[in-house]
Amino acid sequence: MTVRTFTFAQRPELWDGLEDLSRDVWPEYNRHGDVLNRYWSRLYDELPGFQAVLVDDDDRVLAEVHSAPCRWDGTRAGLPAGIDGAIAAVFERGDGEPDTLCALAVEVVPATQGRGVSSHALRAFRSLATGAGLGAVIVPVRPSLKERYPLVPIERYASWRRDDGLPFDPWLRTHERAGGRIVRPEPHSLRITGTIAQWESWTAMAFPDDGDYVFPHGLAPVSIDRGADRGSYWEPNVWVVHDGASADAGGAH
Repeated sequence: MTVRTFTFAQRPELWDGLEDLSRDVWPEYNRHGDVLNRYWSRLYDELPGFQAVLVDDDDRVLAEVHSAPCRWDGTRAGLPAGIDGAIAAVFERGDGEPDTLCALAVEVVPATQGRGVSSHALRAFRSLATGAGLGAVIVPVRPSLKERYPLVPIERYASWRRDDGLPFDPWLRTHERAGGRIVRPEPHSLRITGTIAQWESWTAMAFPDDGDYVFPHGLAPVSIDRGADRGSYWEPNVWVVHDGASADAGGAH
């Protein structure tokens, strides 16, 4: 199978019928980021050359990738404050010409999952960066098995390795095999808040009392405050760097 990549700027018609892809890929709660949702729709209007789809020989969409050019000083400490900090910086900070690509999301069509499409997606990010004259690709990775270990701090989870030395997490493993380096766990990457009713709707479970709750597909617990009618959640991610990173970005965690 030949996999080709087209940006929204090149072939916007390929996005016809993709409206439900994010709903098919992400847990419902994950689609309500306080900061992320403030900016997400602007990606297509303002950065169409950095949103792309991967298609097969018959133009069937295999995956959609989202990214944005940003500025990064090449240091571990200089990485954004998670995906929220990354996307806010893209649209709100005027601190010079971009020199880095931030890969924001990969959405693989469910019917094509397990066929190596995610590896093609990582190559697509590299191609987008090269085409725009950008150096490193930085990625706030959402570890695919972290939901099975919601009480384990992301710093510990990101350090887990198999007997062969590769990361325990499959998505982190894919990145490392593609040349990425685990650089910094990010416990506070994606902020999601909502009313108790919203959280009960998003998770299909009840929150009868105050406290921290593990919930389906959550990477960490949600904190419930019934008096304030508020559920608060911080999704952890792991910063991975592909190519062009300085030595200061340091070793893996």
